[in-house]
Amino acid sequence: MDRDQAVQDAKKTSILVVDDERNTREGLGRALRPQYDVRLAESADAALEELSRRPADVMLSDVRMPGGDGLSLLKRVREKFPKTLCIMLTAYGSVETAVEAMKLGARDFLTKPVNLDQLDLVLERTLQASALESENIELRRRLDDKWGLRGIVGTSPAMEKLFDEIRQVAPTRATVLVEGASGTGKELVAHALHQLSPRADGPFVAVHCAALPATLLESELFGHEKGAFTGADSLRKGRFELARGGTLFLDEIGEIDASVQVKLLRVLETRTFERLGGGETLEADIRIVAATNRDLKARVAEGKFREDLYYRLAVVTLRMPTLAERPEDIPLLCDHFLRKFAEENGRKIHGFEPAAAAILRAYPWPGNVRELRNAVERMVVLSRGDWLTTTDVPESIRDGAQSAARDDPASNPGESLADAEKRKILAALKAAGGNRSRAAEALGISRRTIHRKLAAWGIGQ
Repeated sequence: MDRDQAVQDAKKTSILVVDDERNTREGLGRALRPQYDVRLAESADAALEELSRRPADVMLSDVRMPGGDGLSLLKRVREKFPKTLCIMLTAYGSVETAVEAMKLGARDFLTKPVNLDQLDLVLERTLQASALESENIELRRRLDDKWGLRGIVGTSPAMEKLFDEIRQVAPTRATVLVEGASGTGKELVAHALHQLSPRADGPFVAVHCAALPATLLESELFGHEKGAFTGADSLRKGRFELARGGTLFLDEIGEIDASVQVKLLRVLETRTFERLGGGETLEADIRIVAATNRDLKARVAEGKFREDLYYRLAVVTLRMPTLAERPEDIPLLCDHFLRKFAEENGRKIHGFEPAAAAILRAYPWPGNVRELRNAVERMVVLSRGDWLTTTDVPESIRDGAQSAARDDPASNPGESLADAEKRKILAALKAAGGNRSRAAEALGISRRTIHRKLAAWGIGQ
């Protein structure tokens, strides 16, 4: 094979055909070679040797072969070469054999003699499904690496739902409204939507609408021409221009003035705008993600927010849950922020003592993740030991946790936070008739959390 042919084959999908029947083996090779890089093996042992030399994208293997059957080969290939997609062939096709092959990891199953048109369809479908899976894995990796573990932390059902929605919405062009209380991390969601979108290589531009009066916000968004108003001594590009090809994040969108609402609505409808004092119409090549801690529907009903603008913004609505709605994520967040701030401040801190962790778990966190982040940073900076103890917990948080326990009508005087947690979980299990899923739903925690707690308490599994 000359060098040009080798380079060309390297770009093709590689297929290893394994069959002890020479005519079948070579016939399939001839049929597939125009489109694929094909290699042949006459036995299971020969196939494993070939894969060891150079892995294949797809293995097309007979089930019945002397010296090692195809199902045993399938199992070994799935163990040693998990990226190789396996399609099984047999002249003795049966439902039982097909089911067994699928259980062992085969992607599809064909009977012999092979219908070449059907084989083409199976190969195309298998490769497309694999490519989609790889893309989804990459999207998850990019979300988790770029914004997940360093930003949006959580394994609770509420957060898993949010992650799935982000992954689904991000690749689209839809305008997104992110709702959530202050401190929940709405801007992190906007970053994730940008990072997972086709616009990821473009700019991410944020505007905090509540921080600017209407006149300044209008100039900030749309820019202005020289002489547009007193003090406009030069042309200035606005955020719509600066975000071209990327994402514009409008934080606290519910605070914008009525006059700005009208102009923003026009941009969303026409995808064009003009700088203040200018006559040139410019294209708004951006994706808008807006966020609010207000109930925009209520503001629409009060006449404080345009209904038509609300529906333009809320093409897709994502809701960031409060920390109180996902308490099982508190330990993850605490550990995450501990590692972050210990590294930033050059501190060697091993973790939280159980009593300190219990206080942080019991505190209601009205300021959400932002408040938790600030509290852990303060604890790390002021701590004098290798472990964070109850004395490191800010006094306001210790008092708040105790108040929350006292306000619990089922609490007992002098009961520790850990005992209170145990009592609540056991009571919920009793009320649910021992059904952990229903108990977890009632408590707003995951079934996995209940399972872990029961194991720690030595209660029967």
